[in-house]
Amino acid sequence: MAAQVQQETAFDPVGDSVRDREIGVEQEHLDRVYQRLEEKIHEAEFLMNDAAQRGQVGTPGALAERDAQVFRAGIHLNRLNNEFEDFLFGRIDLLAGKDGKKGPDGAYTAVEPAEGAVRPDNTAEIAETLHIGRIGVLDSDYAPLVIDWRAPAAAPFYRSTPVDPGRVVRRRVIRSKGRRVLGVEDDLMRPELKASLSGRELPVIGDGALMAALGQARSHTMRDIVASIQAEQDLVIRAPAASVTYVEGGPGTGKTAVALHRAAYLLYQDRRRYAGGILIVSPTPLLVAYTEGVLPSLGEEGQVAIRAVGSLVDGAEATLYDSPAVARAKGSYRMLKVLRKAARGALEAPGGPGQGPARGRRNGQASRNGHNGQAGQLAFGDPEDGFADADDSDDESQAPSAVSTTRLRVVAFGRRLELEAPELDRIRQNALSGTAPVNLLRPRARKLLLDALWSRSGAGTRHTDPELAAELRSSFDEDVSSEDSFIAFVDAWWPELAPSAVLEAMADEKRLGRWARRILNPGEVRRVARSLKRDGLSVHDVAMLDELQAILGTPARPRKKRDLDPLDQLTGLEELMPVREESQRERAERLAQERTEYAHVIVDEAQDLTPMQWRMIGRRGRHATWTVVGDPAQSSWSDPDEAAEARDEALGTRPRRRFTLTVNYRNPAEIAELAAKVLALAMPGSTSPSAVRSTGVRPRYAVVRDSLAKTVREEAARLLDQVDGTVGVVVAMNRRAEAARWLAGLGDRVVALGSLEAKGLEYDATVVVSPAEIADESPAGLRVLYVALTRATQQLTVVSADRDEPDANGVPDLLRD
Repeated sequence: MAAQVQQETAFDPVGDSVRDREIGVEQEHLDRVYQRLEEKIHEAEFLMNDAAQRGQVGTPGALAERDAQVFRAGIHLNRLNNEFEDFLFGRIDLLAGKDGKKGPDGAYTAVEPAEGAVRPDNTAEIAETLHIGRIGVLDSDYAPLVIDWRAPAAAPFYRSTPVDPGRVVRRRVIRSKGRRVLGVEDDLMRPELKASLSGRELPVIGDGALMAALGQARSHTMRDIVASIQAEQDLVIRAPAASVTYVEGGPGTGKTAVALHRAAYLLYQDRRRYAGGILIVSPTPLLVAYTEGVLPSLGEEGQVAIRAVGSLVDGAEATLYDSPAVARAKGSYRMLKVLRKAARGALEAPGGPGQGPARGRRNGQASRNGHNGQAGQLAFGDPEDGFADADDSDDESQAPSAVSTTRLRVVAFGRRLELEAPELDRIRQNALSGTAPVNLLRPRARKLLLDALWSRSGAGTRHTDPELAAELRSSFDEDVSSEDSFIAFVDAWWPELAPSAVLEAMADEKRLGRWARRILNPGEVRRVARSLKRDGLSVHDVAMLDELQAILGTPARPRKKRDLDPLDQLTGLEELMPVREESQRERAERLAQERTEYAHVIVDEAQDLTPMQWRMIGRRGRHATWTVVGDPAQSSWSDPDEAAEARDEALGTRPRRRFTLTVNYRNPAEIAELAAKVLALAMPGSTSPSAVRSTGVRPRYAVVRDSLAKTVREEAARLLDQVDGTVGVVVAMNRRAEAARWLAGLGDRVVALGSLEAKGLEYDATVVVSPAEIADESPAGLRVLYVALTRATQQLTVVSADRDEPDANGVPDLLRD
C-alpha cells in the first residue's frame, strides 16, 4: 500500500508534472465550489436581513412569517458555514450510462454502462465526472458542482470495485486542507481500458497508475495477475460483517488499503447498523495520516474514529519508545498482575499515591485523565540496555500530607472513638476483597469504617428494640460521616485514584519491586521503573493507563445542567433562534471522545500488538464485529503465541472468516527475492507473496570504508539522483537521531527512520543500514529486518558494517545464499 509517498514509482506512466497538473485541476474545481458557497452564504444572509425587515410591519402574521424565515435561513447559514472545512474529498469518472435520466442532484442515475460505451478496441470516453463532498452544491445553471456523499449518485464512490466497476473508470481521493488541495490518489476500476477525458488520455496517479501499466501490458499472464489482485481484494471488501474477518498477506499486498475500502463499503451499505461507530486502529501516527487521506468522507459525522495505538486513551499521546526489554515486560500478560497489585498497593502508602517523594519530572504533570500534560521529545530505551534514555532527574521532596492515615479519631455519643493502624489495615484489606474496581470500592470501605466505629462505641447493645437500634445507628452514621475530620480522613486514606497516579507510584523501584515480586525479575523491575520516570508516555504506557482505568473505575459524576439565559427563558427565543452549531470536525472529535465502544473495529498491522494492547482494543469492541489485518511474518512482538491468546480473548466466541492476499505489487521481483531469504530465517516454511513485476535492477551492496555516516550519506545522495521520489534510510532504533544528522542538507525527499517506524510505509528507494544490527536489536529482529527490506518500490541499497561480515561483493552474512 502507498502510505506517505506522493511521488511516482518507476512504473507510473505519469510524472510529477502530471501530478501537479492534476492537483491544479482539482484546485480549480474547488475554487469554483467555494465561490458558489460564498454566493449561497450571501443569499442566506440576505434572507435573514429580509426577515428582519418583515418584522417591522408589526402584525401577528408578519411576525410569525419572520420567525419561520429566520429559523430556516439561520439553519441553512449555519450548515453552509460548518461545511466549509475540508469540503471536497472524492471524484469518480464514469462511462456513459444505459439511460439519460437525471436525479434531483443533477447527476445521471444509470448504474451500468450503455451499449457501446466501451469500444471493441478497449477504448472509451469519460461521459460524466462527479465530485463527492459533504453537501451537494449546484452551480447557477443547476448543474452539480458537488454531490452529497449520502446521495444515491455518490454510491459508486463507495461500492465500485475492479471486479464490479459499473460505470466507474477512475475513483480519486482528494486530500485538502481548508481551500487548498494537497494531493490526489487514484484507484483504477478498469485497468484494461484506455479511457479519454476531453480528448486526452485519462491520467492516473498513485497505485492506480501501477495497475494501469500492468493491466495494459501485452502479456496475458500479467493481465491475469492483475485480475487475481482485484478478485482477492474484492472478496475481502465485500465479506459479510457479522463475524471476525481475518486478512493476512505479505508486504505489498494491499492489506491496509483493502481494510479501509471495507470500512467505506460497510458503512455505506448499512449506515444505521454502524451508527455506533467504526474504530480503525493503526500502529503509528504516520499510518493514521495515510488512513485519514483514504477515508476523509467517513469522519465528518463521527462514525469513524481513526487512532494510533498510542492515542487510544483520550488525552494521552505516546511520544516515546521503550527498549525491547522494557517493551516485553510492559506488554506481556505478566504486567496485568503487576497493575492489579499496584492499583491496590497504591492505597497503602502513607498519604496515598502522589504523596511523598516525586517520581522525576513526570510527577505533578499528569492529569486526572491519566496522562502527561506535556509531551516530551522522542526517547528510546534504557541506559543499561545500551539505548539513549530520557533524563533521569533526582527525586524531589514534597510536603507530606497534613492528614494522618494511620489513626482515625472521631467524637460520638460524647466520647472519642479511635481506630489504629492494624485495624485500619484490616478494614482496607476487607474492602479490597470485593470484585468491583478500586475506586468503586470506596463506599464499601467507608461503610466498614462506620461499622468498626459503631462497634467500638458499644451503642449497639443499648437497645433491644430493633427499630430503635436501627434509628440510633442511622443517626450515628449521619453524625460521624458529616464530621470534617472523618471526611478528610477518608479522602486521604482511600483517595480516588487516577491511572496516572498509580503509574507514577510504579516509578518507585522499591514499591514496584514489592508489587512485581515473583512476576518480573529484578532487572525488569529496575528498567520499567526507570522508564516510568521519563517525561512522556510510550505506546506500552498508554495500554497500561487504559488497563488501570478498568481496574480503578470511574465514580459517577453529577451531570451539570445547561445554563440558560434568563431572557431566553422568558421569550422562548432559544427554541426559535438557531445557535451556532458545531463544525463537522468539532462534532466528530466530541463523538469520538464520548464513545467508548464501537460497532465495528478494524485493526491494522495486528501482528505487532502486545497482549496488553489487545486488551485495550478489546474493551472498545466488546459488542463489535471485527476486521483484523496483519502478517505474522512481519511481527515485531517477541511472543506471538501470547499475543494470539490475548487476541482470541478480545475477539471472544465470534465465528472467524479468513482471507489471504497473495500478490505483491509493491516490490519488484529482485527486491522480493532478497527479502525472501530473511523470511526463510525468520519464519522457516513461510511463503512470500508473489511479485508481479521485474525491473532488472538488482539490490546494491555498499561496504563501510571510512565511516558509517559518510557511506550512508553517499548512498542516499546517489539514490536521490536515481529516483524522482522519496528515499527512506532505515536504521536500528538506537541510531535514529544520528541517522537524521547524517542526512542533514540532502532535502526533504530523504527521511531517516527507525526499523520499527518503517512498518506500512513505502519509498521509491531505501537504504537499509547494517542488517545484523537490526536483526540483533530484539528477539523479533529478523522479522523487523524483513519489513525493512520490503519498503522499496524501485531500488534497494544495503550498507554493510563490520558487524555484518560482508563478503568480497559486500553482501552481508545474513543475506547470502
